[in-house]
Amino acid sequence: MTITSYCIIRNQQILTPSEKFSLTQSSFDDFLIALYDRLQANYPRFYKMDNQSKLGFLAAEILLKEYSIQLYKPETVSIVLSNANASLDTDIRFEASTQTAASPSLFVYTLANIVMGELCIRHGIKGENAFFVTPEFNARLMASYLHQVLNQNKTEVCLAGWVDVLGGQHNVFLYLVENSKRGLALPHTATELEKLYRQ
Repeated sequence: MTITSYCIIRNQQILTPSEKFSLTQSSFDDFLIALYDRLQANYPRFYKMDNQSKLGFLAAEILLKEYSIQLYKPETVSIVLSNANASLDTDIRFEASTQTAASPSLFVYTLANIVMGELCIRHGIKGENAFFVTPEFNARLMASYLHQVLNQNKTEVCLAGWVDVLGGQHNVFLYLVENSKRGLALPHTATELEKLYRQ
């Protein structure tokens, strides 16, 4: 089992094994739109998503553009994500909306795992899924859990990582791990994950 590739989005900077670029915008919302426009994703649902889902969506678009998961059967593709703030960013905005009229479009996103649902819809993922809330990125947990997932007969590839947002603070580390060797072909270990995450 190896790490094929990754995408990091922090402080309005994007890092992959093949490129690093910044999109410094005046606001976090402007940054999300600028990155979406740059990727030319043409996916109208994007505009309805909460910020956490938008970040996960954008990182997945970058990551899966080069390393498609479409060559796998949908039920053999899994997704495992984690973060520290669950859906708190959206919860705060939803609570503020109740002062006038509660926003049903925000309420839909008041679960941390909604980002996974958006990625499953976009990329046709139908395999196992799990979402963990931990105080910080836990490389040991991810390495151990994904080892179990990928050793099941059914799972061949997993989209995994950290998607955390609160206010304008955002931290995304999304990576692709497979049973076959493609791309970086780095060992999927806690040590390697920690190195990649800390870049």
